[in-house]
Amino acid sequence: MKDSKSKDILYIVIPCYNEEPVLGETSSRLKVKMTALIDGGRISENSRVLFVDDGSRDKTWEIIESLHASDSLFAGVKLSRNRGHQNALLAGLMTAKDKADAVISMDADLQDDIEAIDAFLDKYAEGCDIVYGVRSSRKKDTAFKRGTANMFYGFMRLLGVDIINNHADYRLISKRALEALSEYKEVNIFLRGIVRQIGFKSDVVYYERSERFAGESKYPLKKMMSFAFDGVTSFSIKPIRMVTVVGFLIFLVSLGFIVYAIVQGLMGNSEAGWSSLFCSLWFLSGIQIMAIGIVGEYIGKIYIEVKARPRYIIDKYIDDIPNEQ
Repeated sequence: MKDSKSKDILYIVIPCYNEEPVLGETSSRLKVKMTALIDGGRISENSRVLFVDDGSRDKTWEIIESLHASDSLFAGVKLSRNRGHQNALLAGLMTAKDKADAVISMDADLQDDIEAIDAFLDKYAEGCDIVYGVRSSRKKDTAFKRGTANMFYGFMRLLGVDIINNHADYRLISKRALEALSEYKEVNIFLRGIVRQIGFKSDVVYYERSERFAGESKYPLKKMMSFAFDGVTSFSIKPIRMVTVVGFLIFLVSLGFIVYAIVQGLMGNSEAGWSSLFCSLWFLSGIQIMAIGIVGEYIGKIYIEVKARPRYIIDKYIDDIPNEQ
């Protein structure tokens, strides 16, 4: 942090998509925490809680406007349409970048422990530019959720993605790190991987994750699998290399079968093997289709990247702090 005479401005960025059931309680708890930090001299009175409405279909934006009207602590960004959690989070981070000395991102569902913010600030005061919030355990999860989560992180690391186990998007990022993050221009963003690539001094804060206060999870299994695949294809070319290796191995095996068939033919032992023929055809066809699909996924991402369309468009922004400090 800065010296004691100049307290740092902290922004808490919270992406919101149909979060009407939780915003009242979330804002209430954050008000208590931010007030305590301000009164304790840990952060500037110009610090804010910045809600980002990601094209919600309920009254999320109306609630954000009401919160801002009643208390300048709360600010809001409204995207022109739904752009997904990662783009909404990036919109909030980039909006806060020119206003804050440090930004903490967290979800709106109150599962992230607000009390861990103190530990984030302690690490920041020690000189860390990035502080990762990591779950201390998954005891409250079902066996299925624990298993799929472990598979998710294991799969990501196996395919070359640098990712921290049990870390989602609860983290502190300094202004300097945010400036570095703004240099990453790819459209297909996976912040858990991008932030790790920034470098700079970092540390971890462990916390106990709570049950969702209200509403439904925005990351069911299907969406989590899609999220994992996006992360892999955005940060690793190992799937394409694996296709190449598999293709080469199949080629070697096929050569072996050709030699075997020739030898058996010369010995007069050739037999009509319809079952083996069909199995080979199905197997090779499946490999080919899978390979085409994987390559096509990368080509699709290239197609999206070269168009360089905006990752988000801000429709409205409400904050009492001027755009330039």
